[in-house]
Amino acid sequence: MADKKTGGATLKKLHDADERSEVQQLFKNLVEKLPVLEELLTTYSDDMGYEDPFYHFYHQSYKVYNLQYRTKKIVSALQSLRPGEPLNKWFMQIVQEGTGKTFSSEDNEQWLQSTRPIIEAFFHARFFLEIGVKYGKELDFPPNLLPGGWAALLYLYNLR
Repeated sequence: MADKKTGGATLKKLHDADERSEVQQLFKNLVEKLPVLEELLTTYSDDMGYEDPFYHFYHQSYKVYNLQYRTKKIVSALQSLRPGEPLNKWFMQIVQEGTGKTFSSEDNEQWLQSTRPIIEAFFHARFFLEIGVKYGKELDFPPNLLPGGWAALLYLYNLR
């Protein structure tokens, strides 16, 4: 097994692995679904998938509401890594507050209150997608000595 660097620490010994079965299964699913997750991250990292929606936020365009679809798609992909188990309750509250919204002209009068939850939900979902892809590629096994991003990912799945 090749050593991989994570946050300055080298994971050398298999006994450094988190042996909990639910963490092992999460990691296995992460590695198996890595191509799909990478494709999703690429899609939501290009000009149209990442930069353009934020332009629309500052341009005060209803098109910022399209981020809700992207957020739901990411959340669905993240949920597929641990099906049947709830995601972190704070994360899900952020997602719920930032999805299911329909634009109305009154939103223009309170733009920040109407659209910041949409942006925030997308940021959180995309962060977990990005960190999942990163550690799915960098780690050979789920470590006990936790890099910050991996620890955050475990929180998403209520495993920390």
